[in-house]
Parts: sequence; C-alpha cells; structure tokens
Amino acid sequence: MLQSKYAAIDFGAESGRIILGSISNNKIGLEEIHRFANHQVKVFDNIHWDLLHLFRELKNGLARVSAAGHKKLMGIGVDTWGVDFGLIGRNKTLLGNPYCYRDSRTNDMMELAFKKIPQKNIYESTGIQFMQLNSLFQLLSMVETNHPLLDVAENLLFMPDLFNFLLTGEVYSDYTIASTSQLLDARTKEWAQRIFKHLSLPLQIMPQIIQPKKLLGELKSDICREAALDSADVIVIGSHDTASAVAAVPAKGKNWAYLSSGTWSLLGVEVKDPIINEKSLHNNFTNEGGVEGTIRFLRNMMGMWLFERCRLAWRENNAPLSYDRLITMAAQAQPFKCVIDPDDALLLNPPDMPQAIVEFCQRRGQQLPANKGEFVRCIFESLALKYRFIIDMINSMLPEPIEKLYIVGGGSENNILNQFITNALNIPVTAGPKEATAVGNIIVQAMAKGELNSIREGRELIAQSFPLKEYTPQDQKVWQEQYEKARGFFT
Repeated sequence: MLQSKYAAIDFGAESGRIILGSISNNKIGLEEIHRFANHQVKVFDNIHWDLLHLFRELKNGLARVSAAGHKKLMGIGVDTWGVDFGLIGRNKTLLGNPYCYRDSRTNDMMELAFKKIPQKNIYESTGIQFMQLNSLFQLLSMVETNHPLLDVAENLLFMPDLFNFLLTGEVYSDYTIASTSQLLDARTKEWAQRIFKHLSLPLQIMPQIIQPKKLLGELKSDICREAALDSADVIVIGSHDTASAVAAVPAKGKNWAYLSSGTWSLLGVEVKDPIINEKSLHNNFTNEGGVEGTIRFLRNMMGMWLFERCRLAWRENNAPLSYDRLITMAAQAQPFKCVIDPDDALLLNPPDMPQAIVEFCQRRGQQLPANKGEFVRCIFESLALKYRFIIDMINSMLPEPIEKLYIVGGGSENNILNQFITNALNIPVTAGPKEATAVGNIIVQAMAKGELNSIREGRELIAQSFPLKEYTPQDQKVWQEQYEKARGFFT
C-alpha cells in the first residue's frame, strides 16, 4: 500500500525540527529528519528571533527530506509558538527580525492600554488571557515609540504566517495563530476593530484570516529546486503549536481536559463557543481558536522552562547533568520542602533561575532547596499543584467537572511529574503522544487532502498508532493537604 507523506515543520522557542509523517495501514508513522537550535539574539537592548537562520534550517530540512528519498510530498505544514510577528513592506520585503516575546519592550504596556480602553472591554471582545507578551501589547509598544518600521509596513504576519509567506509568497493569517494575539474578536473571528481604534493600532496592516485545512499555495519553485523536491502543497494547519497539539489529543468521551506540557504549560478544555464572562475574566482564562471551529478554553502558564533554565544555570557552573539524572535526583529528594508559583514575575526570565527560586522561597518564609534534586522536585510538585489550582477554576466555570486529563507533548514522558499531576488532581491521567504537535500538524494536512474526514477520526488513528501510558492517583490525602497549604501562593 502506498504511503501518504507529509512534512511537519515545527518551530519551538528552543528548537525547530522537520518531521516526516506517513499514513498507511491505519497507522501514523513519524521520522525526525532534521533538528536545529532556535536562539534568541540580543541586539542592543532588545531580544530578537533570527528569522533568516530559521528559514535556512527549514530549507535544509526539506533538502534532507528529499535526500532521504521522499521527493514527493502530499503536503507541508508549519506550526510555531504564538504572539510574535514580523513585518512585510512594499514588494514583499522583509522588515527586520521579529522581536521575541520575552523582550522588555512590553513593560508597562498593559497599564497604558487600560488607560485608553478598559481591561474588561478588551476581554469582552477577545476573550484572551492578559499577559504582557501578547501581540496586542507588542504592537502597542511599537506605536507608542513611533517605531520606524510601522511607517513602511504593509503587512503584519505572525510567525507561522511569516514562514508560509516565505514558502509560497501568499499573505494570510491562520485563525488559530491570530487568536493568540488579543487582537481578534473571539465571536466574529475577525480583527477586533474597536481595540484597534481605541489604541490607535494600524488595522490596515492586518492580513485576511483563513481557517485551517486550507491549501495555501504551492511551494515556490526556487525552493523546490534548492531542496530537490517535487512540487508540494503548503497547507494551513492549526499553525499555533498548541492548536496542533490539542488536535492530537487521543481523547474519548466527554468531560476531559488536556495539558500540552512543554516549555509552556497549556491546560484547558475544548468547547464549541467562547466562554467570556466575569468569572473567566477574573480567572484570566483564554479563548484561543482550534481546528474545526472549536475553542481552546485554557490557562497559559509556565512549564518546563523553569527546569530547563535550572539545567542551563548548572551547566554554566560546570556541573552538567543529564535530564534522566536530574529526574532520578528529584525522585529521591525530600517531598514538599518548598512550593513556588510557576507564574510569578520573578521567574519569567531571570538571569539565574535557581537563585530566583531561592528568592521566592525566602520571601515567603519557606525552607530553601539544598541540592539540585530538591530544586527539581520543587518545580515538579509546584507545577502539579498549580495544575490542580487551574482545574478547580475550570470546574467552577463548566456545567460538569473534569473527569480525566490527557497530557501531550514532551512532558508526557516525564513519569515523576505525571504521577505528581494525577496525585494532585485526583483523576486518572493518560500521557502521550510525545510528538503531539507534529502529529496534529500531519492530521490536519491529511484532512485537507481528504485522507481523513474529521479530528475525531484523526484522534482514533492517533490512539492506535502511539503508545499511551495511564496513571492513577496515589497519596490523595497528602496531596490534598499540600494543596490547601500551597494554593495561597498561586495567582
């Protein structure tokens, strides 16, 4: 039987990769073809993404796909992280390198925006969680500083839209990535004109919005020649990486939640319509667009970034330890010695993450972690307890409580963290697939090509293609006691 082959191009905040996906004999196969680093670059006082490096590596990956004997692809799909964007000028000219969401230019922008338009009105239109890194505040900072690129910009393209433009020359914005910006009306699925007007933002540079499953255009001929590929369709998928990851949740039944566990943690439920009310505003929940017109009602919080930044700090201090070794040390460490709020501003992007954790604990009169295992265990226990805090919020806003959690992404293979999560939530957990973003990317491409009829059909295919691990709650009384102590730390 012939295999249908798709290239999933997945850019993360730490690395990018090109994964070849195949569908045959009612199974999905994955092969990682190319992986590369994605570094933030500081220029003077600002942090940027190196767009040309990333595009070069994208093309290198496509060339490797061809060199591996896969010259004919059914489709190519690109997904990335959210909120960041680039600008295009006259004659389709790239204007500079995109800023990184961790750049300080958005400091104080939320407060400035609320002076011009009430916070409640912004949320009523967009239904998006307030974070200073949102595209809304990035664009406002450019307006407020009279950024010269805005004088010549003709289009604003979010990161996956920007790569799609480089691949095809077409200028559009995928609904799922546009929905992360806090510039989109959650109900009409069009740009929120009232917000643009009140904040004097340039509505004229915003592109037309299209839905996933659309064939955007053919891969440009010069890229085909450079990569030695036959012509291929570039397909608009759920191009926000979380939209693709949620599309790959192998869920059954109802009353389930998902956790996309990686650098960031995205915890929520899939609903048909936005949930926008006083409680969702107070709880700072977001309504992001999903595949097939769904809404990802979720809370975006810090994830394994805390752990990775600790590893970086220790490596710089000439103490390189493997991921597995640190996990083992955490399992042997003293439980519940201290708890942090993963979303505290102190931990957003400190120069020294272990020291920032120590400072958090000192401010709250807690014991301090004394070794690397205790630092890691503190992070994992704190994440699990914070997830419980968020699930309690979700349950307060839904007609029926969550009965099961599905964990996808890189964190789905972290056994100790996943056991902590099921203990804290006191509900069963299913973990996997690890490569959820790439799998969801491929599933939506297959839907666009008519190989699959729906996300439901795709999820059934995923469940029979990848190993899934089940976790059941343990030590519920202890975890409930710790949650009661810790939840006062959380916001």
